[in-house]
Amino acid sequence: MDLFEKIQANRGPLGQHSKEAHGYFTFPKLEGEIGANMKFRGKEVLTWSLNNYLGLANHPEVRKADTDATAQYGMAYPMGARMMTGNSNHHEDLEARLAKFVEKEDCILLNYGYQGIMSAIDCLVDRHDVIVYDALSHACIIDGVRLHMGKRFVFPHNDIANLEKQLQRAEKLTAESGGAILVITEGVFGMSGTTGDLNGIIALKDKYNFRLMVDDAHGFGTMGTTGAGTGEFLGCQSGIDLYFSTFAKSMASIGAFIAADAQVCDYIRYNIRSQIFAKTLPMPIVIGALKRLELLQTKPELKDNLWKIVNALQEGFRKRGFNIGSTNSPVTPVYFSGGKGEATKIAVDLRENYGIFCSVVAYPVVPKDVIILRIIPTAVHTLADVERTLDAFVEIGEKLKQGVYKGAEVVAPVLS
Repeated sequence: MDLFEKIQANRGPLGQHSKEAHGYFTFPKLEGEIGANMKFRGKEVLTWSLNNYLGLANHPEVRKADTDATAQYGMAYPMGARMMTGNSNHHEDLEARLAKFVEKEDCILLNYGYQGIMSAIDCLVDRHDVIVYDALSHACIIDGVRLHMGKRFVFPHNDIANLEKQLQRAEKLTAESGGAILVITEGVFGMSGTTGDLNGIIALKDKYNFRLMVDDAHGFGTMGTTGAGTGEFLGCQSGIDLYFSTFAKSMASIGAFIAADAQVCDYIRYNIRSQIFAKTLPMPIVIGALKRLELLQTKPELKDNLWKIVNALQEGFRKRGFNIGSTNSPVTPVYFSGGKGEATKIAVDLRENYGIFCSVVAYPVVPKDVIILRIIPTAVHTLADVERTLDAFVEIGEKLKQGVYKGAEVVAPVLS
């Protein structure tokens, strides 16, 4: 079969819906200034889908730092890969500041979060090693695990008893192969909002020899007293051997980092192919990240404002009888029973009639009878935004019970 005929015949679980979904349910365009209120297809919508947790995307000091650095350096400087010609004092300064903030000896910058953690996993383990990972891990971790040429075992989400069984299996294999064990989980799981059971995992180090990598993309900047992440929040930062986060969430930018012992970072720095053979982060991104980190550390009111909105929203949902699971982070999933057709109609109703834009998640991402409306609160939302949203959800919840959204799936409304 011809390759292009093959992919046309099987568009994939999401791609098969591209014709009716594109531009509305998938690849939508949110326009205007980044914030709580933006425009979607010409209409103003209250937006709950951006991971701009601390509101730094349009913070005036951030905008000025980005603008000044771009004017001074442009987007090309420094040229080349970091190892060859792309290093600078600013890159090293950012690494040092990040390492100190998350209480690790050293840190290495990564160009992107998704690509970064995938290639870090690939860099750290070989075919003799075993990876053990949480079943609800993000796609970037799953893809990194798929690159691994050795054995891999998965444990049900936060199931420490099952994790121990997988560690026992892993120890038998590594005893024969001479390999090592890497356990991977997340600080905050981006769909459910639950924190990984980091203390439970770390306690197993007393019985088993493994290293722990934590993806804290949603926890960095939002969790813990200072915002240093989920390890700080749970009081176990020292037990995390490899701490990863992206700049794409609380930092509202591009890039990522891994922090660990100095010798580990040095190994990664000289062996992580996606960074060795790729252009370095441009100077405006690095200088902008320094300003974002400074604000994250010196303006606790940003995180305080975020949690004021988080608490009001989550308490409001619970008081009104909604199921938001066991989230203990800003990520706020609202669970409903229903199918994909009902999910699409809810999305249209919220956007067109209530002016509310949030992520609607249905099968195949979740089981067939589950709908998740995922709300991402930020420091730039208001209590009035919360009340408006809660009122809207009460109405759509009642419509769902009455069967208003039953029937055939809907396609995106046609632009007038």
